[in-house]
Amino acid sequence: MPVHPEIKKILDFIPHSESKPKIIPEEHRKMFDAPVLPVEQRVQVYSVEERTIPTVEADIPVRIYTHEEADSYPLLMYFHGGAFMSGNLESHDEVVRPICKESGYKVISVGYRLAPEDPYPAALVDCYNVTKWATEHKDELKWDGKNLAIAGDSSGGNLVAAVSIMARDKKEFTITKQVLFYPSLDLDFSEFRYPSLVENGKGYFVESDQLAEINSFYLLGNVDTDNPLVSPMREENLENLPAAFVITAEFDPFRDEGELFAEKLKKCGVHVKLKRYEGATHGFLGKFTHLDEYKDVYKRTADFLSSK
Repeated sequence: MPVHPEIKKILDFIPHSESKPKIIPEEHRKMFDAPVLPVEQRVQVYSVEERTIPTVEADIPVRIYTHEEADSYPLLMYFHGGAFMSGNLESHDEVVRPICKESGYKVISVGYRLAPEDPYPAALVDCYNVTKWATEHKDELKWDGKNLAIAGDSSGGNLVAAVSIMARDKKEFTITKQVLFYPSLDLDFSEFRYPSLVENGKGYFVESDQLAEINSFYLLGNVDTDNPLVSPMREENLENLPAAFVITAEFDPFRDEGELFAEKLKKCGVHVKLKRYEGATHGFLGKFTHLDEYKDVYKRTADFLSSK
């Protein structure tokens, strides 16, 4: 199907140039710092608490969402997108609130360190360490001690997959479910290995020919993109990873790698649910989930999180 007409209105409004503008992190961040809905117009939950979590590497800001008062909760960690150099707790508040409300999970949104000031592996280490902190504060968080999910969009989906691999291998805690919204799972852009990088590489919010430059801020120095913690797609052994819900968008350059990763997980015996949203582009979560075609994404996520 074609791009959704409401999304196309936005795409048509964006000026396009044949020349590639240089990526400047401060300018990139302005997109994520754009005003979101006033708090009173966002999905309402019982409580939202700002905290700073001390870890060995850094003090990490988090935002803890609780839908209703209860004796215990399943727990979900949320890792925001933004190409590892943008995004923050506020930019993804409109995404996390409906996940919390629909699922009934207590959600901890993680404000991990950003590149280029803090390149790889800072974001990954922060997400892992804050998740570990949460498991060590079971009583304080009223965590039920059983259900520990992680979720993230775009580069946050990359962090979800990498943290899942780390947790499996380090065995310090057990993740039960992972949710990846249009994830970027292969950071080697020296060549376009996936057809969607070419098919959807221009004019759909994410420009494929800029991805190598964008990721260079995260991968400062001689970082091996074959490392599964950098490019989870390169992990050969995907056995014993958490059950996964992978959400892709039809007109997303990252569509194919997300769907291929889902198939690889299945072949390794992992329970996987895959949903492609037709007519959608990268980043539709939050921005376009008011549209009838996409507003069920939070209900589908909640159904997956509550499934056995």
